[in-house]
Amino acid sequence: MTVHVPAPLRPFTGQQAVLELPARTVGEALTELVSRHPELRRQLYGEDGRLRSFVNLYLNDQDIRSLQKEATPVREGDALSIVPAVAGGLKE
Repeated sequence: MTVHVPAPLRPFTGQQAVLELPARTVGEALTELVSRHPELRRQLYGEDGRLRSFVNLYLNDQDIRSLQKEATPVREGDALSIVPAVAGGLKE
């Protein structure tokens, strides 16, 4: 499957924006991703080992929270996008 890495996280993937990873589930894709790029683990997971709440994952444009979360099955040709939540507002 294809994993799309946003610009803020690319320093942790050697500036790679798109990675091809073997996986049967979203969780396996994430495990493979942090296995290849260990410095990315702290960006995606908290100390408790759970995915950080501000990290949003979309499988083919669907939020995995509305699917089976990390247990969501994936197929060849699927695309997983990592989208960190952006905080802040407009200054007046």
